[in-house]
Amino acid sequence: MAEKFPMTPSGHTWMKERLWKLKNVDRQANSKAIEIARGHGDLKENADYSAAKEEQGLIEAKIREFEAKLALSEVIDPTKLSGARVKFGATVTLEDSESGEKQTYTIVGEHEANIKRGRISVGAPVARAMIGKEIGDTVVVTNPKGKREYEVIGVEWNDVQWLEENPAT
Repeated sequence: MAEKFPMTPSGHTWMKERLWKLKNVDRQANSKAIEIARGHGDLKENADYSAAKEEQGLIEAKIREFEAKLALSEVIDPTKLSGARVKFGATVTLEDSESGEKQTYTIVGEHEANIKRGRISVGAPVARAMIGKEIGDTVVVTNPKGKREYEVIGVEWNDVQWLEENPAT
């Protein structure tokens, strides 16, 4: 059985829109760039042609990646979930056991992650450590600086808001 790619409704919409742009805007612009570069002569020493062909490969690879992920996507709407147990789509507030510092993360699909916006991939170590925990549970996260302990102090179910074109930047 193929691996499913969990994503929020807004993440799914973003990926479909980005795929459309790749196919209908970026691909056509790249095709024109290749055509123009071909007109510059010898293709063996044509830097514009080489760059355009490389860009073509990147565009086609991203199209294949997005098509595959959309075909295997599992859209999970956090607003339709509830409960105190952490799972995909949850917005979780943690309190550092040592410092008392609070951090809030929303667990999203890998292409939706953006640490600056508090969105972490379901595959990230912090998210994996939180999955299945409930309010009051201790979460132990191992990172390069060692082990950190957090207490789950909140679990909410909100819609993920998109504030930029590309969620991963």
